[in-house]
Amino acid sequence: MNTDAPWPNVEDAGARVLEIQTKLHRWAGARTALRFDDLYNLVCDPAFLLTAWHRVRGNRGARSTGVDRQSAYSIETRRGPEAFLRDLREQLKQRRYRPLPVRERLIPKADGRMRRLGIPTVTGRVVQAAVKLVLEPIFEADFQPCSYGFRPKRRAQDAIAEIHFLTSRRYAWIVEADIEACFDRIGHAALLGRVAQRIGDRRILALVKAFLKAGILTELGDREATLTGTPQGGILSPLLANIALSALDEYFAQGWQSTMSTAMRRRTRRRKGLGCWRLVRYADDFVIMVAGTRDNAQALLPEVAAVLAPLGLNLSAQKTKVLHVDEGFDFLGFHIRRRTKRGTRNRHTYTYPSRKALRSVRSKVRGLTCRSTAPTPPWLMLHRVSAVVRGWAHYFRHGVSKACFSKLDSLVWRRFTRWLRKRHPHVPWRVLQRMYMQRWRIVIHARELFRAASIPVTRYRYRGAMIPTPWTSTSSVSGASA
Repeated sequence: MNTDAPWPNVEDAGARVLEIQTKLHRWAGARTALRFDDLYNLVCDPAFLLTAWHRVRGNRGARSTGVDRQSAYSIETRRGPEAFLRDLREQLKQRRYRPLPVRERLIPKADGRMRRLGIPTVTGRVVQAAVKLVLEPIFEADFQPCSYGFRPKRRAQDAIAEIHFLTSRRYAWIVEADIEACFDRIGHAALLGRVAQRIGDRRILALVKAFLKAGILTELGDREATLTGTPQGGILSPLLANIALSALDEYFAQGWQSTMSTAMRRRTRRRKGLGCWRLVRYADDFVIMVAGTRDNAQALLPEVAAVLAPLGLNLSAQKTKVLHVDEGFDFLGFHIRRRTKRGTRNRHTYTYPSRKALRSVRSKVRGLTCRSTAPTPPWLMLHRVSAVVRGWAHYFRHGVSKACFSKLDSLVWRRFTRWLRKRHPHVPWRVLQRMYMQRWRIVIHARELFRAASIPVTRYRYRGAMIPTPWTSTSSVSGASA
């Protein structure tokens, strides 16, 4: 392509990317053993680079800088996206591009320890986004329906809905598992081996390996090698983690298809005392639901460990346990438990916001409305608190959440009114009521403080294996059976 020719606009670029992705996804689904060659030219394609740039620019971290101290915002305002992408395309075509180390940033965790975050350069983020645009439709054709994390058109509520569906039937024993430091310990050789099963273009494999080996620049200025793990903070990292952990999905899917796929087979297994099980995974968190006995569930732990070992991964001893659904367990912020329905003898599975999730949102509200915060206009404080409450309530609106919503609204009202009184220490309470309230509801500039209880609680529709990808109108896979 002529370097002086104008680049496509965003709409045309998006349409071209979608068309090519649809073809890749269709070919990958039609031939499970097909290895794709000559994909590197797609990474260098102006349409893919432009689409990748707009995704990076639209992210919340557009102003964050890597080791080169450039941000997407600064590139857009000073250099211009087109000049930046032209130079990047030439580097990629001439095979001169080398990923720089990610910049380390340590943030405190709830337990007092520090968590390491990696901030890649803007160039690295754009290239990773372009590589993801090429690889994602190929590997999505292979991923199992039981995986929900970091996949298009899939969300945490789908995972919770499947758990609710299965535990409402015979699946009463739960293996609640967590992989220890998953994103930091995935073996590079095993990961690249799984990528190479589908990708035959050595240039793509070399580029993925370069991101894996890019290293970390610590806050002290030292460079650390990355011998294991996916790219720190990279756009490509969730996809690579899913590619690695799909080994676990495939293991359980193969067992289901070979010995438990029909009702007759499942009845036969239960008569023999073997039990049946289903896996639901969201990134590195997963649960295995077992229709059988506690021993059947306990026997799965060595099998899971054997599948994870070649990937360099281990189960967390502290977070992995076997329990009954009547005891209740937490997953993705929800507390899932089977109990007797009030006024009846029937037992049903219920999903509630977990105590940890409720403590987290309360802590955020307290942090926003504490005394030490910088002077903030009341309308801006109302906007910030409302945004936190609204996001939390929308996430949990598909659970048994009305009581939690009411408790949260009471806390928010008390904290906000206390903040108003501290901001106006010499104004009488009745005057504050006239200034900021209408019938005890806080209203500032015609905007009311958001109330979680105003969100209607509805049941989330269980979609099973009928979740379409962005490249197909409907899924060809039939719904899951219990």
